[in-house]
Amino acid sequence: MINTSDILETISMIQDENLDIRTVTMGISLLDCADADIHVSCEKIYRKITEKAARLVPVCEQIEKEYGIPIINKRISVTPIAMLVGVSGGDPVEYALTLERAAAAVGVNFIGGFSALVQRGFSAGDRELIEAIPEALSRTDHICASVNVGSTKAGINLDAVEIMGRMVRKAAEITKDRECIGASKLVVLCNAPENNPFMAGAFHGVGEPDTVIHVGVSGPGVVRSALARSGKGKSITEIADLIKRTAFKITRMGQLVGTLASERLGMPFGIVDLSLAPTPAVGDSVAHILEEIGLVQCGAAGTTAALALLNDAVKKGGVMASSMVGGLSGAFIPVSEDAGMIEAARSGALCIEKLEAMTSVCSVGLDMIIIPGDTTAEVISGIIADEAAIGMINSKTTAVRVIPAIGKQAGEELNFGGLLGYGPIMKVNTLSPSEFIHRGGQIPAPIQALRN
Repeated sequence: MINTSDILETISMIQDENLDIRTVTMGISLLDCADADIHVSCEKIYRKITEKAARLVPVCEQIEKEYGIPIINKRISVTPIAMLVGVSGGDPVEYALTLERAAAAVGVNFIGGFSALVQRGFSAGDRELIEAIPEALSRTDHICASVNVGSTKAGINLDAVEIMGRMVRKAAEITKDRECIGASKLVVLCNAPENNPFMAGAFHGVGEPDTVIHVGVSGPGVVRSALARSGKGKSITEIADLIKRTAFKITRMGQLVGTLASERLGMPFGIVDLSLAPTPAVGDSVAHILEEIGLVQCGAAGTTAALALLNDAVKKGGVMASSMVGGLSGAFIPVSEDAGMIEAARSGALCIEKLEAMTSVCSVGLDMIIIPGDTTAEVISGIIADEAAIGMINSKTTAVRVIPAIGKQAGEELNFGGLLGYGPIMKVNTLSPSEFIHRGGQIPAPIQALRN
């Protein structure tokens, strides 16, 4: 039966509480586009993407119109391009330019998958692609890059960590005239999921079908509003239950949109990623949820515990609302994309060390953090290594997306615009981990990796 109060509640969530479908992401396998001739491979890629995704944007827009549900981004994820470079050789930037051309043709916001998976070491095409990332990101607007440097079963590839410190810095340097935006489209991961619909870490895993539809929902504002309406007398147990029930409602909308898109596009429905993805808009902040739970400001003592509660409750509520939950699923804490995080970083309540502690219980890791422009590549590599270690030991996805603000120092700001937001440059520990990073080799997997 249709419950009128449920309909009105959903309308209120959309109109007043920033509820939206953050992304519908079409995964496309490019394995059948591999060719010994890079130019032939690129033409196969362009043809396949433009054929398979030709109706993605129109279908999503029609669903928006019919159901009044905002779908903010329409995206594509593809097979890690390093695999194709391994077959064809040549300049990997050619692949990036082809993907950019395809993105423009079908009208999507981003294509993810200019990626390499090097947790155990480098195979053909991996180093070439990684070295090409800064140029590829500087010459495109819609391409996102990612590199997986570790996993619980493989350990951490310290050689890759060292390289990625340099690539993050170079990506910022080569786009310094555009607020160093290149680094904002590059993420370094540990335990990267193959079905993540969110950028910049999305790629289409080799275990996925030829094409698939994934959905990423959002709704920090809805959770915060529910907590605000509940009053101040609730116990923390009651708060957790309220978050679970709210996450269930949010995820049901994602399930609906994913099912509709799958049917209309004639391809399998993959997963709903039920992550709480914030924006710089007022009222759409994960930090503000934590403050509604009872913190004076995000970053205060108790922040990690409150975030752990939030993340777990979101997963428990969402998993009952969808036939398939996957991707990252939980709460994101990207500093420049979250109004409350921005406020906390500006005031000094939130530092990078506290953020690192928070990443042990949230969905991803150190995300969209702006650091001083003179931060060395070795320090960036050290940050990546620390975050990868948290993911490896705790069997969870962690990531680093930091943006060195070339020519600027702590206390100044960068402004990327749109969903990427803006934020203060945060101070980092400048003590060099150079000797550790340059040892290279493989940090062994923890003993739990022997459980198959």
